[in-house]
Amino acid sequence: MKKILNSMLSLAAFSLFGSSAHAQPGFPDGMKELNIGDAAPDFSLPGIDGKTHQLADYKDAKLLMIAFISNHCPDSHASEPRLKQLVADMKGKGLSVVAINPNSPEGLRADELGYSAYGDSFEDMVKYAAEQKFNFPYLDDGKTQVTAKAYGCLATPHVFIFDAERKLRYKGQFDDSRFLDPASVKSPDARNAVEALLAGQAVATPVTKPHGCSTKWLEKKTEVAEKKAKIDATPVEVELIDAAAVAALRKNGSPNLRLFNVWATSCGPCVKEFPDLVSIARKFGMRNFELITLSTDDPKDSAKVKAYLEKQGAAPVGQAAASLAKQGRKSNSFIYSGADVNELMKALDPEWPGGMPHSVLVAQDGSILWRHNGPFDGDELRRKILEVLGTTYSR
Repeated sequence: MKKILNSMLSLAAFSLFGSSAHAQPGFPDGMKELNIGDAAPDFSLPGIDGKTHQLADYKDAKLLMIAFISNHCPDSHASEPRLKQLVADMKGKGLSVVAINPNSPEGLRADELGYSAYGDSFEDMVKYAAEQKFNFPYLDDGKTQVTAKAYGCLATPHVFIFDAERKLRYKGQFDDSRFLDPASVKSPDARNAVEALLAGQAVATPVTKPHGCSTKWLEKKTEVAEKKAKIDATPVEVELIDAAAVAALRKNGSPNLRLFNVWATSCGPCVKEFPDLVSIARKFGMRNFELITLSTDDPKDSAKVKAYLEKQGAAPVGQAAASLAKQGRKSNSFIYSGADVNELMKALDPEWPGGMPHSVLVAQDGSILWRHNGPFDGDELRRKILEVLGTTYSR
């Protein structure tokens, strides 16, 4: 309910806001609104280029666009190629674009990162910008969020365009589409504003409402910690499973991607990589994804397996937990009951060479999309999952 109320506040923010420089109800202390005609607030923020960027650094530009974007948000991901294209199209025409990540990593739940291989830390900003080949500066405001509050950043993306005197002439959405396909854009508001201002004309629609992921404020960290603690304390159901039942799970047919991991409490590499498995399961908790673990411990040691899984916080979360009842199962945590591990190998992955850990990513139709014997690379696996699930919303 709290999340829904916060989203409603963000969507209604323009009607709630009063005059500029007024603190805004329902938002963190220091949150302001910029009205059309207001001066651009100064900033001093670290960039991924290793430099500190200030407003004065862009004093020679005819127009300055401050675009609040983020590493994790699917709306932001969809708009970024169009933002890069705008920068390229306006090269030499007097437009400077500065992107700022407003989010506090401490204000983000794990399952809010399910559309990206990255979090919103500065270190991840560097990786993400390099991967996306940003052609504009990318600055970090996550530690203090002073700049996000000064500009009144409600979401990512949220765009502010200033004229040569650094007076605000447009604020709101970059455009009207949350999808990646440029053909889905019907109202390219930021581009329209830039073109009008460069032509010496007034902006026809100077204020629109931003859409996207709400700004993740540091003040949310207590809520995030409480949610994590609740998940950490969730009991884990452990069941025995035979080769035939493994084969049935492997066949899939559910709406979910299934990541199978074979492990044992006595297997050092298995235990070492297990926290990353839990992290991946939580990351994709709001998406069609589930982690299924197959222990080869002695079935008599089920209490030991259960204790380890609970210590790791391995209970199914989000979509995976909700889908268990629909699939007629109680658990995604199993102990193999058969005497012959070769039968498990045949049922799960005939190409499994033996040894543990062994992991396979299975599509909804039962095909294996990725397999790995031995400790896996978490970044590689996350990217593979996102290749299937996608990093933006789709129609």
